[in-house]
Amino acid sequence: MQASPNTDSLFQPFALKSLQLKNRIVMAPMTRSFSPGGVPGANVADYYRRRAESDVGLILSEGTVIDRPASRNEAGIPFFHGTEALAGWAHVIDAVHEAGGKMGPQIWHTGATRGMSGWTPDTRVESPSGLNGPGDPNGVAISDEDIADTIAAFASAAADARRLGFDVVELHGAHGYLIDQFFWEATNLRTDRYGGATLKERARFAAEIVAATRVALGPDMPLILRLSQWKQQDYKARLATTPDEMADWLLPLKEAGVDIFHCSQRRFWEPEFPEIDGAEGLNFAGWAKKLTGAATISVGSVGLSGEFLAAFGGQTSSPVGLDALVKRMEAEEFDLIAVGRAILGDPHWVTKIKTGETDALKSFDPASLAELV
Repeated sequence: MQASPNTDSLFQPFALKSLQLKNRIVMAPMTRSFSPGGVPGANVADYYRRRAESDVGLILSEGTVIDRPASRNEAGIPFFHGTEALAGWAHVIDAVHEAGGKMGPQIWHTGATRGMSGWTPDTRVESPSGLNGPGDPNGVAISDEDIADTIAAFASAAADARRLGFDVVELHGAHGYLIDQFFWEATNLRTDRYGGATLKERARFAAEIVAATRVALGPDMPLILRLSQWKQQDYKARLATTPDEMADWLLPLKEAGVDIFHCSQRRFWEPEFPEIDGAEGLNFAGWAKKLTGAATISVGSVGLSGEFLAAFGGQTSSPVGLDALVKRMEAEEFDLIAVGRAILGDPHWVTKIKTGETDALKSFDPASLAELV
């Protein structure tokens, strides 16, 4: 691997509302499924504490599900509701704060997606139109009453996060899960107020969740919304094919209360609209920032060869240089960068980058997915 470039741009402080970060590096939310019965234990608290001790600026938790039937698609995914699970998350945030870190839960509903293990919930899953993907029926179309209850459940989870002392909240609206299934025309065939021919119309469900969550958090606690063009059901899917469509999608969400857009790409260095600004053009997070004026997080295969989806197929990845990342950070294309597998497999990754210990960076071994390193 080449010597690391000057990474000072990654270690500048960042402030937004009540959030004060010592650097621009975010631990990306990564599903771990180590919470039996939905309850995170001491091993989960220690896992996140180790990242806080090693200078991660902001930790975003694995997806944690709201209080709805069939809101998760794997047995070990943690709840963010109920006395026992919330007590577990209280221990997590206390451990992170004691180590000097900042953290937010990612709040989630997996919709009609299927888990990888074959586990299934004990009640029918719900989604906009009873579809996991195009031509792939699974579960039932969610009713208006259940939509209202789902929005309330997101807000309730956010209120609990605030009460427990978390620093931010992230809503998971990406990767083909419930909120994203409302965005996507292939899975949202509704003809009521939550459907429609345009992305702006199909974003109503998300906007109502954002607005309810904003009330639950109050005006000063930052709210992050994770979004993606691609879906696990279709890696080539695109919601917004032009900047105008992207603005129609994102601006109502910002107006509803989003402070930071977390823009997920499979490869962060790829331009979002190369036909407009070329092969070195703005990525998804760059365009989101340009169009909305909101702060953005970029993410996608940072610091490692290969891409994260290949890890689930057993592919090992090696460390790579950060030149492209530093160049974009120095240009202020986006505000924060989320790092996934590199930090999942090595809790000391941030410290090594800061001190220039590039020879000590580890390759990513998919075996890391089977333990909490």
